[in-house]
Amino acid sequence: MSTARSASSLQLAREARERFVAATEGAIAPLAQAIRDRLTAVASDVGSARTMQESRDDLVAFQGHASQWVSLAQTGWRKALGTGPAGGTSSAPAALRLELIGDEVVESNILASRLAQTIHDKASFELSDLRLRIQHLEGTHELDARDVLKPETLAKLLVEQWLAAGLSREAWGRVQGTAQQALADVVVKAYESANAFLIAQGVMPEIDLKSFVRRTGDSGGGPSSMGMPVSSSMPIGQGSSAGAAMPHGQQPSQQQRPGFAFQASHAASVPSSGPASSSMMGSSPLAFARQRAQTALLSLKRFVAARIGGEAGASQPGGGTTGTGGGVAAPRVFSRTFAGAIADAEVAYRMAATQYIDGGGEQATLIQQTAVDLRRRTAELKKRAPTTADKATVEIVALMFQAILAEERIPFSARVWFARLQMPVLRVAIAEPEFFGTLQHPARMLIDRMGSCVMGFDAAAITGSALENEIKRVVQVIEQYPETGQRVFKLVFDEFVAFLSRYLTQSDATQRVMSVAQQVEQKETMAIQYTIELRKMLNDMPVRDEIREFLFKVWAEVLAIAALRYGAQGEHTVMLKRVASELVWAASAKPNRADRARVIQDLPQLLQRLRQGMDLLGIVGEPQEGHIKTIGATLTDAFMSKTEAIPQAKIEAMAERLAHLEDFVTDDGSASSLPLDAQSIELLLGVDATAIEVISDTAGVKVAEDMLAWTHELQVGNWFMLDHNDRVTQVQFVWRSDRKQLHLFASADGRSFLIQAGRLAMYLQAGLLVPAEEETLTARATREALAKLDANPERLLN
Repeated sequence: MSTARSASSLQLAREARERFVAATEGAIAPLAQAIRDRLTAVASDVGSARTMQESRDDLVAFQGHASQWVSLAQTGWRKALGTGPAGGTSSAPAALRLELIGDEVVESNILASRLAQTIHDKASFELSDLRLRIQHLEGTHELDARDVLKPETLAKLLVEQWLAAGLSREAWGRVQGTAQQALADVVVKAYESANAFLIAQGVMPEIDLKSFVRRTGDSGGGPSSMGMPVSSSMPIGQGSSAGAAMPHGQQPSQQQRPGFAFQASHAASVPSSGPASSSMMGSSPLAFARQRAQTALLSLKRFVAARIGGEAGASQPGGGTTGTGGGVAAPRVFSRTFAGAIADAEVAYRMAATQYIDGGGEQATLIQQTAVDLRRRTAELKKRAPTTADKATVEIVALMFQAILAEERIPFSARVWFARLQMPVLRVAIAEPEFFGTLQHPARMLIDRMGSCVMGFDAAAITGSALENEIKRVVQVIEQYPETGQRVFKLVFDEFVAFLSRYLTQSDATQRVMSVAQQVEQKETMAIQYTIELRKMLNDMPVRDEIREFLFKVWAEVLAIAALRYGAQGEHTVMLKRVASELVWAASAKPNRADRARVIQDLPQLLQRLRQGMDLLGIVGEPQEGHIKTIGATLTDAFMSKTEAIPQAKIEAMAERLAHLEDFVTDDGSASSLPLDAQSIELLLGVDATAIEVISDTAGVKVAEDMLAWTHELQVGNWFMLDHNDRVTQVQFVWRSDRKQLHLFASADGRSFLIQAGRLAMYLQAGLLVPAEEETLTARATREALAKLDANPERLLN
């Protein structure tokens, strides 16, 4: 390359970065407004006293520092252009920078990595294409660690300037969801705009992958000879870094064989700078699985693009359209003749599949017949496909369903119904190329959810069951509406999820466990809210600390249990509510003889009701006598007190508020410290808890927020291996309580495991609860299809 051309190329790269920074800088002020709106909305919500105070503090702090944060972020973002190759400076290699990193820096990097990962997930194609174009212009093999084009750079800057403006990490953690939502789309559009600019300047209008393809086994042309570390390359179809688990069904020799390696795929899916490592520290294995699956989709795009070339107007199975710079193609109308051919193949296979199921015979033979039948129809469809992109789509979908059909853990009867989805999915994949570009396509989500549910059951449990009938119904509905695209998949997906929540909890034993668990959670939430309301009532009353503590720690629990057992306005509950106001009055100063006489007269009945309440809570024997003794001493002191008495009007107002306490109780109370064990369940609710294996939170152990968030990602119906008390059991996740504090897992032998949120997060983090499947059914099918295409690329179009 000549010197003049080099200068011109570097200038184009510089201008692309400037355009990107300008586009994203303009999003910082709107982002601040979105955060302000979110904080304002949260501050107006009713919740626990602590939550409400935190929300108000966040809003006040942000209102005072928002302008400074915006200014610092915008200035810092413009200055960021001066680092890396565009600015003439470059950071030292990571391996040479040996320094201690403080906990605060690590925490900030973790916060930034979450925002960066969201942008990576949304912009993987656009970023990959832009990366290749910039590398082509600059003659490099990788972007600088601090390059402004890397999502980590912007994310890290926003978090750092947030802290520099005087705002807290905790506050950022509470608004990061808003930041992700407001920023991701803007950054994606900025990548698209930068790609469009470079394409207009003639920079790689169609990305030539030949210069990025290397033989991993060549003696003279390996990665090392190009100055790249060997670990930066990755075989097509493997989709993960070295040392990752081998995909299910893949032969060991495939992982080690010489083959093609795409550095671009690896770079696009695995961030290489400091925040990336922080992302690994803060992300769950579910996030890693999604990233690994996304890598497979990106590899698919690259593989297909390298082989079908730039067929004008053809939507590529990799998720993009030729000449768009890697953007996701819009739905298109394909050949009516070809659509008719797919419909004919669908009807023919439907009739054949019915014969396979009804005809009987050995299952292995029937599965083989099904596979041969589908393969033959695939070959016929490829001959009639009007474009090479359509031929490639037919082949890839067929290979995916071959992998699904070969999955022995899916019972035979269910597998045949899965196979019937091949033609509907093919139709969607041709019309909507984003099927190959996103893990959230409804067709993928439906197959994955059905697969994750049925693979844990044996054939006898599935055959003829309501679950099999529901899968049959789902497939038949999809077949009935061939022109609706992904909408029908989305509809039946939602219906299937709703069905699962009913099906998995339909047994009497499970219903009892759920009822108990829900009541425990409800009871604790009500107790917390009752405590909050009691604190408000007593805030300006001269009440002894001993009485306050008893009301907050004991009587609030009594009222919650009574409300559950007898109803909020039940006679017994109303009586116990009245006891609270009577106790407050009795324990206040008694300056006149009439009041003292009234206390003496009412005291036996008051103590009796206090005992009844504590009996209800399971406080009996010596602990109960201890409370009665403390209350008696306090009442004696009140007789001799010379302080001001509590006005009768206040006592009456308190009694009235207590009578209608539920009017002030919301559903937002935290239940982070449930007294959850079999004995407490039996004492609190009077039920037999012997069928429940209770795994409660560990007292005093703080669980990381990201681990708790991981528990919320678990999907009902999925199977796990639970290692509890040195015994490993296969369990299915069947239910999550309304407030997401309790999680129920069921085993095939009838045992139930009720696990509290904090302990569940610890089990997940420690590997005591692991998914039975490391990746989803369609992700594994995609990976196996890629392995076949990698070994035999000619089959894609032949």
